[in-house]
Amino acid sequence: MAGLATALRLQAAGLSTVVLEAHGHAGGCAGYFRHKGFSFDVGATTLVDFEPGGVGGEFLETVGLGALNGERLPGYVAWLPDRKVTLYRDQRRWHEERLRSLGSSPGHVAFWALLDRLAGVFWAASRNGIKLPIRTPQDLWADLRALGAGNLPLARYLTWTLGDALRRFGLRQEDALAGLLGMLVEDTVHSTVDRAPLINSALGVTIRGAGLTRHHGGMHGFWKLLVSRYRELGGVLQAGCRVHRVEPGFIISTNRGEWRARQVVSSLPIASTAQICPMTTDRLRRFIKRDEPELGGAVVAFLGVPQEEVAGQDFTHHQLMQDYRRPLGEGNNMFVSVSAPDDLQSAPARHRAVMISTHTDLEGWDGPDYEQRKKELGEHLVRCAQRVYPHLGERAVVYQVGTPRSYERFTWRPRGAVGGVRQTLRNTNQLAVPHDIGIDGLWLVGDTTWPGLGTVACVLGSRIVAKGILR
Repeated sequence: MAGLATALRLQAAGLSTVVLEAHGHAGGCAGYFRHKGFSFDVGATTLVDFEPGGVGGEFLETVGLGALNGERLPGYVAWLPDRKVTLYRDQRRWHEERLRSLGSSPGHVAFWALLDRLAGVFWAASRNGIKLPIRTPQDLWADLRALGAGNLPLARYLTWTLGDALRRFGLRQEDALAGLLGMLVEDTVHSTVDRAPLINSALGVTIRGAGLTRHHGGMHGFWKLLVSRYRELGGVLQAGCRVHRVEPGFIISTNRGEWRARQVVSSLPIASTAQICPMTTDRLRRFIKRDEPELGGAVVAFLGVPQEEVAGQDFTHHQLMQDYRRPLGEGNNMFVSVSAPDDLQSAPARHRAVMISTHTDLEGWDGPDYEQRKKELGEHLVRCAQRVYPHLGERAVVYQVGTPRSYERFTWRPRGAVGGVRQTLRNTNQLAVPHDIGIDGLWLVGDTTWPGLGTVACVLGSRIVAKGILR
């Protein structure tokens, strides 16, 4: 997402760009695969803030694309161990729901007021072009304008975690509230309640208000739109073209020959960038060492099913937790995404595409029990999703399971790590990996740089890098 978004911006601004894509088609960790007439999203399933005036909306406008053709999600349902909470897109309904289902004490009200204030200010700052880490006086001045002088006191929350805020209002021990927030921040900043930076968490918890859209055809439909526009503008996309090495002077060796460039953007994870581009190794070594323990993976079950198996729900997206006492991941926080009923690009007539995903640690996926572990976790995901759709999987046309090993094979990400690092106070915002590491003409973009994971974050990164290159 970050790589092609950067290239599209530059191509639309009149520069000549080439995208070298190792896989058979564009998409990366926000990609897709097709099988038996179904199209499955392998990572991101929704686009965040692609509304007019949003970060994604600004991107679409900049590159000459109109509004997305997709399902504007009204929200989704969180299935907690002892209750259901509907996470509405409509802010009034969400405010009523959270007080009704999670508590309405003065502490609850004050906690949500703080989260709303932080989210409102920093969503606006993101749309206004905030850039981190601050490295020059120009960066500082630009960020002050994006944030607004009246909001500067909120900077004190840069040292808080989400857990700190819960403790401040006496709410940390409330299972339902902490559990729901834990699920939301694991999916958006890949962290836990007690480690996730508060400001980043506030943004992650409120993505529904920024707007969630599932494109017609899923990510396949979205990528068809982007690639078509890129080529229409004269951009060159070389698929199946894996970069082996980038030498000084930007001589780029690939399995399909040599390229020369005036500037280079790497949208690979920083560890991969250091491997193929030795000139970056010294500058990236400390970040790679720091962030390596914070990498994680995903397991996804893909089902193509008759539409009767996913009937009976008003929402097409659901998130489930099984046990408040168990750590999240490995099936104890899973996201279920179902294609829209009229989306015939995602599934044949009278059928639906279903994706069930959970986070997983990277350890153990290269061991001798790989096939058994894959089988058991895939079956567990489907079994848990039957809480929402009792007949799910009974007559599946397609059933496949993707693991970190799958991601390593198809995206060449080391050990199959996806989605960027788990964000903590030690590795994000002012301490994040910068887009410009001090090598003239070389830029970094993507989920291991600021602001991190997710479609909206990658698009924001593309905006920062494109502006730097044009400047």
